Amino acid sequence: MRRRTLSGQIYSYFLIVIVLSLLSVGAFSYIQSSKALDGQVKQYMEQMIDSASYQTDSYLQAYELLSNTVSSNSDVRSFMEMKPDDAYEYYVYSDKIKKFAEASVQSVVTLYKQLNMIYVVGQHGRSVIYENQNLLNFDPVLVQEQYDNLMKIAGDGKIALLNMSIRPVDQGSVVTMARKVRGPSYGDENRGVAAIEIKLAELAKTWDRVSLGKEGFFFIVDDTGNYIYPPAMGQRKPQDELSSLILASGNQTFIHKYNGEERMFVSRKSAYSDWNLVASMPVKELRRPADTIGTTTLIVGLVTLIVALWLAYRFGRSIIAPIRGLKESMRETEKGNWQYIEEIGRTDEIGGLIHSYNLMVTRLSDMIERVYEAELEQQKNALELGETKLERQRAEFQSLQLQINPHFLYNTLETINCYAIVQDSTEITEMVEAMAFMLRYSVQTNLEEITVANELNHVRNYMIVLQHRTGKEFEIEVAIPPSLLLEKMVRLTLQPLIENIFQHAFPDGLETHHIIRIDARKEGGLFQVFVEDNGIGMKPERLAELRQKLEQNRLAEPEETEGEGSSQRGGIGLMNVHRRIQMVFGEAFGLSVDSEWGRGTRLTMTMPETARPRIRG
Repeated sequence: MRRRTLSGQIYSYFLIVIVLSLLSVGAFSYIQSSKALDGQVKQYMEQMIDSASYQTDSYLQAYELLSNTVSSNSDVRSFMEMKPDDAYEYYVYSDKIKKFAEASVQSVVTLYKQLNMIYVVGQHGRSVIYENQNLLNFDPVLVQEQYDNLMKIAGDGKIALLNMSIRPVDQGSVVTMARKVRGPSYGDENRGVAAIEIKLAELAKTWDRVSLGKEGFFFIVDDTGNYIYPPAMGQRKPQDELSSLILASGNQTFIHKYNGEERMFVSRKSAYSDWNLVASMPVKELRRPADTIGTTTLIVGLVTLIVALWLAYRFGRSIIAPIRGLKESMRETEKGNWQYIEEIGRTDEIGGLIHSYNLMVTRLSDMIERVYEAELEQQKNALELGETKLERQRAEFQSLQLQINPHFLYNTLETINCYAIVQDSTEITEMVEAMAFMLRYSVQTNLEEITVANELNHVRNYMIVLQHRTGKEFEIEVAIPPSLLLEKMVRLTLQPLIENIFQHAFPDGLETHHIIRIDARKEGGLFQVFVEDNGIGMKPERLAELRQKLEQNRLAEPEETEGEGSSQRGGIGLMNVHRRIQMVFGEAFGLSVDSEWGRGTRLTMTMPETARPRIRG
């Protein structure tokens, strides 16, 4: 693993702090400035579109007044119901209508240049056409071809703006404002159409004031998806993807790829004309100021980074040089060479560190002998503590040997007394002898130098006394192989288990079907003695509690009460048997319990195969 120097860490930390600061400030500035600039450009474009829409509606409303005047003229209404083959009547109405149109146009100077023509067409096929500054008569057949289309498109008594011209040469350069006209009787039936053609070139002067930069442009789409302005947009197919997006967006701003370039489109729909006035600018042009800010921030950040790293280098040298000297001196000190560092008059933290190092070296040289003396003293105390612990453990063994159930002795003596009073029987002699053997066996101090046969003999004496006390005969089945009778085990461990069974395994008394069985075996370097019964056993919760206490490796307290089934008891109980085996042979050995409620209990004493006790009495 590569070592990291202090100077490298200083440079790394300075670099991380500066880069994070520059990145956070630069990114925040760029994002915020981009949002602000996008908002300003969007607002600017919306204001221009709103202004153009307002001026367009104003112009169209002026032409609507002219359209209302023409459609409501009495001569125009009478013309709609004239006989188509009456040449004189046609001449009279045609002359009146043209003069009326000319007077109406010349009265409004602003309409003069923008008006292309005014014409009225009746359902009888005759028409009157007034072209601004010229008087023309179109072929009625040609007019008749346009009439049906006009009647379908023009609104019923309302103004309709149409991207068409009655003259093919003007197609795409004019917008037609049409309205259906009724006859002089003002009935429900429409008799014809009155239309005004407006030159887009003159009206476009209003839209050309929309300044959108070098790559921005302005266009108009009607409510059917047809492109009205400019003429170049008229070459696009109606209801294409762009016009569909504009109609669907309403007055919302959206980004769309147009001619391979991401562009922003700002649309406003005129409530009067149902035209969608749209302004478009490239996204890259909108983001150019923000990109300039980002480039500037990057350059300034790089310059700042270079200056900061140079300052970090100077700062690091002022710290690292004395620390390196201190490091070399400490290496010599580790070798046992007490090396002092010359204090160069520094008053900062490094100067304090050097002063503390010199003081430490001085004290270490004085204290090294005390350390050796302390180590020798600790070793001496450890030996004494070990001897004390050994004596304490021996005393614990001695006390465990002398623990005898006083209730058993008292009850036995009282039974002997009763026998002595009532009768002079050989049973008394047998019982007293068994009791004497038990007492003599219990008070011996050498706990380890006994055999399985010794423990079985002690159990036999216990059974003699117990049968005289209870008046019931009961046999224990011993299935230990003869080859294991001389195997070594701990004194006073088998009889407490038998006593525990008699006290707890058969609460309703002994029956003929009750069995207590003692067995032993050698396996895997272990010597195990088993004591089994077919009594009531233990409940799962009581078995778990007993196993937990066995794992704690502690002696049973005298005040502990008796439990259900084959549980531990006061005095020399299961706990003490388990702990005594561990004290003699080690923590890896001891007593284990297996039991099933209603079916019996099995107690297992586990000891080493070659019984070599750790402690001699």
